[in-house]
Amino acid sequence: MGLDPDAAEPAPVKILQSPAVRIGLSISIATGLYGVSFGALSVTSGLDFWQTMALSLLLFSGGSQFAFIGVVAGGGSGVAAMGAATLLGMRNGIYGMQINALLQPRGWRKFAAAQLTIDESTATSTGQTDPDEQKRGFWTAGIGVFVLWNLFTALGALAGGALGDPKQWGLDGAAVAAFLGLLWPRLKGREPVAIAVVCALATVLAVPFVPPGVPILVAAVVAAGIGWFSHGRSDEGLEPDVDPYAEDHVHHHHDPARDYRGERTGDDA
Repeated sequence: MGLDPDAAEPAPVKILQSPAVRIGLSISIATGLYGVSFGALSVTSGLDFWQTMALSLLLFSGGSQFAFIGVVAGGGSGVAAMGAATLLGMRNGIYGMQINALLQPRGWRKFAAAQLTIDESTATSTGQTDPDEQKRGFWTAGIGVFVLWNLFTALGALAGGALGDPKQWGLDGAAVAAFLGLLWPRLKGREPVAIAVVCALATVLAVPFVPPGVPILVAAVVAAGIGWFSHGRSDEGLEPDVDPYAEDHVHHHHDPARDYRGERTGDDA
């Protein structure tokens, strides 16, 4: 019949054995946990519990949420706070175009995907090579972060009054520390490390001179400028700290001779 007798249907992937699912779950836990810092900082900045939860449920963008309460805590107006949050949230719109082209969600999934398109879900999805794994990674990280972020936001908001000043507990730096913990292991080349250091320096220098929320935008402009004018190696960049397909590479070696025999079998049949 012209079929390779050695060919077999691929075995279905068990959900917890999926590399993308495992990575998505780990990122969800790491990210969700520091939602407690946002909840505590939000209520001590003057927002009540329901306003805090509305930001996490509807805005659902950690950087934008911290920028919002940072402006409010600094005495800024609601319009200024929304402006800072919007500027930081613009990156999610860029992510959305990429995710829409990559996953092509349909119907209600399109609206759900728009809400769940954040740094973590985008990174987990685009870090995979298999289309099915890309989908699993996006939905696992997106839903996982959404659920845990809102749960710990609620806990932080409820405990905010009892905790007193969140700065005494280091909660004001929890989000930054968590972000650095996720980012630093992925800087595998000299150029991305140098860019990260330069952007950090630009942020520190900008803090005394610009409103809250703007320093991160300064860093983004610096990074974009360096990337535009640099001529570094094309294979250097933000790489995963683990290869999700390493096990497949070990157990499935490419055998050109076998491919040739398969082709000959098909030709002879």
